[in-house]
Amino acid sequence: MKDDKRLKRKVRNSYIVSNISIALVLFLLGSVGYLLTAAMQMARTLQESVSVTVELRNGLSEEQKGKLHDQFTENELVKQVVYSSKEEKLEDQDFREMFQEEFDLILEENPLLDSFELTLTAEASDPEQLEAFVSKIGKLDGVDRVSYPIQTIERLHKTISKIRLVLLLFGGALLVISLILLNNTIRLAIFSKRYLINTMKLVGATKWFIMKPFLASSIGQGIVAGIIASLLFLGAVYGLNEAVPELMPLTAATKVAVIMGCMTLGGIIISLCFTWFAVNKFVNMKSNKIYLY
Repeated sequence: MKDDKRLKRKVRNSYIVSNISIALVLFLLGSVGYLLTAAMQMARTLQESVSVTVELRNGLSEEQKGKLHDQFTENELVKQVVYSSKEEKLEDQDFREMFQEEFDLILEENPLLDSFELTLTAEASDPEQLEAFVSKIGKLDGVDRVSYPIQTIERLHKTISKIRLVLLLFGGALLVISLILLNNTIRLAIFSKRYLINTMKLVGATKWFIMKPFLASSIGQGIVAGIIASLLFLGAVYGLNEAVPELMPLTAATKVAVIMGCMTLGGIIISLCFTWFAVNKFVNMKSNKIYLY
């Protein structure tokens, strides 16, 4: 009687430890995935802050300006187009303070040019692609000159490329390490039941009959671990938002829900696959080797 209770307690403890181990690994993977997504989003936001100033020749008609506006808007690398007339620039308070309003007395006419401010997409952050784009719009009829911060863009592109590489390597290494830990945890749980598997084999149970309850249990285990990991992740996101409110746009409900769903689904798939491999190994193992394992 005492032996039965002790055996049940060991099995229950093994199940709890296995669930907690899987949940913690899933939580870690989900958190890293979220941080990777947030970092990529921030990098994309920085890339989309690049703007190109297109200054127009004097004397263009409204129709010509409208055609240029349409050409810029239709370009797939342009996210937003803003037109500024030279009169608006002249009335700009910052511009006037720069010259202390004395240019009105010196110059007979407005020396500024009408211009379009083009905000580009993240795809235009590549220096070669950006250079080709600038060269193309510089040849358009009515364009006087095109200016953009080339050195800043090149530094930004190199920095973001390095950050992406480091994050991907870190995330990949963490994924491999986590999968190894999960595999060992599940194998140890199955290892503790190797004698039960062998007994079922000796009484004539088929391979599928032996594996079915283990696989069913692994699905339930994956669901429980996924739910625990999701709750931990939700609490971590809430605490992060309280500490750093600026991250709120990066923690949209949809994104959090997707990550939580992936953790639950990942828990089921990982638990099911590793359980299948572990049980299959002991099912195919000869009875005399199980006692020596």
